[in-house]
Amino acid sequence: MLKSQSSSSLKEEDFMSSQAPSTMQKTIERYHQYAKEDTGKKASMEQYMLHLKHEAADMSRKIELLEASKRKFLGQGLESCSVDELQEISVQLERSLSTIRVKKDQLFKEQIEQLKAKEVFLIEENSRLCEKYGEKGMPWQSTSSVQPKEARIHSLSSGSTDVETELFIGLPEMRC
Repeated sequence: MLKSQSSSSLKEEDFMSSQAPSTMQKTIERYHQYAKEDTGKKASMEQYMLHLKHEAADMSRKIELLEASKRKFLGQGLESCSVDELQEISVQLERSLSTIRVKKDQLFKEQIEQLKAKEVFLIEENSRLCEKYGEKGMPWQSTSSVQPKEARIHSLSSGSTDVETELFIGLPEMRC
């Protein structure tokens, strides 16, 4: 039995030793391939990082220019400006104001249209409610405007429903 084990282990060793050079060669080839890819990736990564640094520098220059322009529009640091620069700033501000005024007018017109539509709706709703509860006409259009104020208040408050309010005259009391 010992002979059979030792002969089988020898066969495995021979098999492994015959396979080792091709497996080892494949491993080395894979290593070289990954090493080439890695150096290529490093080079492209360095290029990308360099590109990002240039882009960041450009962005910071643009930010500085925008901040200087903003300060000038706010009227700060105008001492160093020439007459032409001041004239250009003035023209830009006038254009901006014109755009703002147009937008403001547009918003006001839209708001007026909405309010007119709401007015029409409320007038229609008021008419419907007047018809439902038996009153004729609009209160602001009626002839009751010539009545004394007390008579109009009395006619409005003489409804069949009583309303209880929590109105107190005097100093507030502590309630628990």
